[in-house]
Amino acid sequence: MGKIVVFANQKGGVGKTTTAVNLGAYLAEAGRRVLLVDFDPQSNSSSSLGADTSKPGIYEVLSGKVPLSSAVQETSVGGLRILPSNINLTGATVELVDMDRREYQLQMALAAVQEAYDYIFIDCPPSLGILTVNGLVAAQFVIIPLQCEYLALEGLTLLLKTVARVQQCLNPKLQIGGILFTMYDSRTNLAQEVVQEVTGYFKDKVFRTIIPRNVRLSEAPSYSKPINQYDPECIGAKSYQALAAEVMEVV
Repeated sequence: MGKIVVFANQKGGVGKTTTAVNLGAYLAEAGRRVLLVDFDPQSNSSSSLGADTSKPGIYEVLSGKVPLSSAVQETSVGGLRILPSNINLTGATVELVDMDRREYQLQMALAAVQEAYDYIFIDCPPSLGILTVNGLVAAQFVIIPLQCEYLALEGLTLLLKTVARVQQCLNPKLQIGGILFTMYDSRTNLAQEVVQEVTGYFKDKVFRTIIPRNVRLSEAPSYSKPINQYDPECIGAKSYQALAAEVMEVV
């Protein structure tokens, strides 16, 4: 049965979608069957992989309009599929509030396809609202991309409190899969201090792999390609390849 991993951080621009897309691509390249669920109304994961967002996606699945399996789309990476989102998903933040078992809607939707994949990734929006709570409830592991700057530490504290509440009340099986440093610039003292402080506190919950700032990672989505197809020799690609090997060890 597939392992469900949610990527969460209420702070935007920390590399959450970049990580979900490129980690998924390298796991697929390694022979794993991966489904990426774009659970963000901004649809960045969908556009990063060239998905057709005019077709039914996760919103239509949650609304009961289409079965999940029929909304899944192929990508340019063999073994990696995507369940896209579109702007309609914004409505789910309102509609879910009045639903019974509102926090479990995504979990129930994914149950039908969990055995078909080795990994199911959930890319959540940059908030701690009902969509992210659904992602945390559906998942077995949460990966937290953390930008190497001071304000990111304050956000991490709030996110971990949310994770703890979900573990206590809604999903006791949820584990922290790892904290991932992103956008690391070795030239700054602050980045080095953040890495040291977080690693010293969380120890084995921090991934050994650190994702550096890399312009090629930023360019790849505009070509609707993951980094392993856009520029497999760049440092960003090598870093995500190393992360994929590490994830297969621990998740």
